[in-house]
Amino acid sequence: MRKLPPIMVACLALAAAAACGSDSGNEPAPAGSASAAGGGAKPLEGVKVEVAAKWTGDEQANFEKVLKAFEEKTGAKVTYASTGEDTGAYLGPRIQGGNPPDVAILPQPGLVQQYADENALKPLSAEVQAQIDQNYTPYWKELGSAKGQVFGVLVKAAHKSLVWYRQSAFDDAGAQPASTWDDLIKNAQTLSDSGVSPFALCAASGWTLTDLFENVYLSTAGPENYDKLSKHEIPWTDASVKTALEKLAQVFGKKEFMLGGSSGALQTDFPTCVTQVYAQKKAAMVIEADFVAASLGQSGAKVGEEAKIMPFPKAGDTAPVILGGDVAVVMKDSKGAQALVEYLASKEGGEVWAKQPGYLSPNRNVSPDNYPDDLTKQLAQTIISAGESVRYDMSDLAPSAFGGTDGKGEWKDLQDFLRDPSDVKGAQEKLEADAAKAFKK
Repeated sequence: MRKLPPIMVACLALAAAAACGSDSGNEPAPAGSASAAGGGAKPLEGVKVEVAAKWTGDEQANFEKVLKAFEEKTGAKVTYASTGEDTGAYLGPRIQGGNPPDVAILPQPGLVQQYADENALKPLSAEVQAQIDQNYTPYWKELGSAKGQVFGVLVKAAHKSLVWYRQSAFDDAGAQPASTWDDLIKNAQTLSDSGVSPFALCAASGWTLTDLFENVYLSTAGPENYDKLSKHEIPWTDASVKTALEKLAQVFGKKEFMLGGSSGALQTDFPTCVTQVYAQKKAAMVIEADFVAASLGQSGAKVGEEAKIMPFPKAGDTAPVILGGDVAVVMKDSKGAQALVEYLASKEGGEVWAKQPGYLSPNRNVSPDNYPDDLTKQLAQTIISAGESVRYDMSDLAPSAFGGTDGKGEWKDLQDFLRDPSDVKGAQEKLEADAAKAFKK
């Protein structure tokens, strides 16, 4: 687990954010900032802003440090409200009652579309969009847009293109980190021959299989086809999907590659698969996001030592980088709300947040040097290096009936494919039928 940075470091970071303003030369000054006001004034003095997000515990505490820096810079007073895990259930009644928070941070871009359709969102100001244009690739601007207007900006990311491995298992087998899918399959055979199961799959949690598919698909089909499939502009019976499923069958089709075989994988949820690799030492690898680090628990495995990561190996021409994450939107069109979102989208705000543990910025101008540990610096660099090829988790872009419901749609179809990886055509037909039904609604 990453250690919290010394309190003095946090204080210095906040003091610097409060005092220096936006002095990077070509960066637009955040709305309501002292520099925008032309001096030491705090033009949001006395303005109250409420922001709602799902975070609790350490995540909430770290975000509140960012809010504190914004308060010190602008004079605004920010109140935080936790939505809990079901953001929609929290926001729905408040929207209907005419009392939404000023700013909400949504865990899925699909909610941006939903709330835009309900006229519950306010378009982001020109100042916010200037920050987006400067700090994000055009893909992210499109992701936060609906009906021809920009409503949201991704402010916190989860890196989903990783393979975690147990260093001692690799050492014992003589295996090395893989840079290509073919190398990963060779590694799996080497590990299996050494007597350890190569993969602990968390297949009872269907979303882990969608993550796996998305990485292979982005790599083999490329970003353009990824965008088309995510919008159901090409069918799941397309040849590009067949190619990706055939790659997955190289793992799913060999029972010795998965701890407990296919039945064992389908009975293992997340994060039990992490425990199987690092605490029980029954398998060598787990394929999942950076948040695996939070699940190491009592295993004794230290990140960067026994718990290592490799970028998801290239299965085609594209090195895949897929992000999940949280999108900030404005629900009350006020100067304070727009200024807060502008700050969160800025290089300055991102760097205050990056100094806290457990955070990754999708902002390409937030230097990896701001992160408190080597692992996060490495992950941030892969996001920057991937440039225009970075994509958002496809299943989270789909209607929830297809991409986000346990026992239905893509989750179930990929679980069924794991049970019988010989039937690629049948899997494609099921996926297409379920997608067509969900996207029509």
